[in-house]
Amino acid sequence: MLRTPTGGAGSGAAGADDRLVSIGTVLNQLRDEFPEVTISKIRFLEAEGLVEPRRTASGYRKFSPQDVERLARILRMQRDHYLPLKVIREHLDALARGERVALPAPGRRDLAADGGEPEQERPTAARIGRAELLAATGVGESELAEWESYGLVAETAGGGYDAETVTVARLVADLGRFGLEPRHLRGVKAAADREAGLVEQVVAPLRRHRNPQTRAHAEATAKELATLSVRLHAALVQTALGVRLP
Repeated sequence: MLRTPTGGAGSGAAGADDRLVSIGTVLNQLRDEFPEVTISKIRFLEAEGLVEPRRTASGYRKFSPQDVERLARILRMQRDHYLPLKVIREHLDALARGERVALPAPGRRDLAADGGEPEQERPTAARIGRAELLAATGVGESELAEWESYGLVAETAGGGYDAETVTVARLVADLGRFGLEPRHLRGVKAAADREAGLVEQVVAPLRRHRNPQTRAHAEATAKELATLSVRLHAALVQTALGVRLP
């Protein structure tokens, strides 16, 4: 149950302003029901346009009781129904229009949003072999062996290369065409490992939580943090170069 501040005497704009609270207060109100929520999570949802708090003249966020309830609704849809943000936004827009919204059964992902199968029934992602990776990247065996020696790509525990590794390999190949060799990319790999370590520090307590829903939410949190980390990295590179990417 959310804890919301009670209004005092008075009415009108002054009364409404009195009920606006800071992001720290919002965090305290939500944490009883959502122990995994963080200020970064609330800011992320704001950045994605799912909640729009007011701003003071000094730029501080101020949340209304309606904002807090909207955040709680969003967090419930993520926790209980595993809905992606795009689908949550569509549900909220439909509710704002006064439409009835049918949610998927708790504990199962939205079938339409995820392409037809709930996550727990979805087959393991396809892997490709070494010859197929060489063909996909257009490089030779010696180049692939060099990438592996620098830790840029690696086979999965079960053998073969997954989709993420194929993406990395293609990017390494593209950079190589500009003269950037694997030894030049060691710093990029080290920075990525450090960022992954930071994300793991945040989600590790969630994965150890006794509540199975909280543990399940750890994966979504890791993905959101990874997205923010990638966006930050891109923005820092653009700032350093003084360019704007398309």
